[in-house]
Amino acid sequence: MATTTVPVIDIAPFLAGTDAGKRQVAAQVGHACADIGFLTIVGHGVPAELVQATYDVSRRFFDLPLEEKLKVPVNAIGVGYVPLQVERLAASLGQQTPGDLKESLNVGRDFGHDRWPADPPELKPLWIEYFSTLNRLGAAIMRIFATALGLPEHFFDDKIDPPQAFMRVINYPDQPDDPLPGQLRAGAHSDYGTLTILRSENVAGGLQVRDRDGDWVDVVTVPDSFVINIGDMMQYWTNDRWVSTIHRVVNPPRDKNLGSRRQSIVFFHSPNENALISCLEGCSSAENPPKYPPILAGEHLRQKSAKAGTLAETKM
Repeated sequence: MATTTVPVIDIAPFLAGTDAGKRQVAAQVGHACADIGFLTIVGHGVPAELVQATYDVSRRFFDLPLEEKLKVPVNAIGVGYVPLQVERLAASLGQQTPGDLKESLNVGRDFGHDRWPADPPELKPLWIEYFSTLNRLGAAIMRIFATALGLPEHFFDDKIDPPQAFMRVINYPDQPDDPLPGQLRAGAHSDYGTLTILRSENVAGGLQVRDRDGDWVDVVTVPDSFVINIGDMMQYWTNDRWVSTIHRVVNPPRDKNLGSRRQSIVFFHSPNENALISCLEGCSSAENPPKYPPILAGEHLRQKSAKAGTLAETKM
């Protein structure tokens, strides 16, 4: 049985700017990133009203008939609507499974080239506000990461200016029928960038993380929190000092398959396309040489995400 837990960390002392607060939060975050690669944050400053409004308007979109949602089909870079069972996240790890039991709507950083639905009309302005707010939170978390790694606090600033940022809202419908063998809401995968910021609901059939012993750990939903996990690029940067953890979204128990609809808002924050991902200072030694060849962030994302079925970062 798994004994690892995903820690809950209040990042408000770091955001307040005191030296002691920064050291305290950075130490907690660094431990979590090395231990399990996941943490839950509170004290983040994101207005609860904005989160709820984004949830509500997104649910209205997913409640539309399929033919309406298909008016904004996903394009070659993963922007737009992705129907049920199109993505297979486990394919990014070389596993062949049935399509994931989810649908999603996705936007990137360049809003002028995104595909916005006409209905509901409030969706675009709310999503843009949420995106901008989470982008600022992502930059703050990168400063915490830098401090935790013993680097200057603003070490990553030029590497995420601008970031490759991507937002998706995922709808996991009720499951009146039994899933196919090996079929999950989101197959096992790791994330591809530097960090992911997740907001989800406390319903049956949720996120699980695989710990270092190979056991699956349920991620408990904490009110007014975000789940943060590091991605492959952060693991490469730290030469495996920090771990990009395999995770999945499981199906609800069959006795709870009705009333188990789940919706997640996922924000992916990664370096700019030309940022070089190579072993950071202090993360290698003669006994522990760099494990990964240097790669540009944009090329890494293209290689990984193409395997999952869309040319964009994907997740729970």
